[in-house]
Amino acid sequence: MSENVITPEGAETLVAEAVVAEAAAARTYAIAADVNVRSGPGTSYSKVGRLSAGTRVTIQCQKPGETVTGPTGTSKLWDRIGSGRYVSDTYVRTGSNGYVAPRC
Repeated sequence: MSENVITPEGAETLVAEAVVAEAAAARTYAIAADVNVRSGPGTSYSKVGRLSAGTRVTIQCQKPGETVTGPTGTSKLWDRIGSGRYVSDTYVRTGSNGYVAPRC
């Protein structure tokens, strides 16, 4: 038995975007080279840790910040991997030059 469900215009798109964002946030990505973890999206923010190449991280969200050149290219995108913990996206092997997680 099948039902026809009428939804508000655009609801399917919102649900699909939420599912994609949730799936992306749950993925882990490898660190490409040793990298400092910063308290904000730039090298002028304080160093709060360090990650070794090969460490896997979950990206909670992403935001623009200081432009950095790293092992995977040049970008102004920064990945939040924890509360007050950011790494340049150029040090994370996401397989993309753009956003792979929700914006912060």
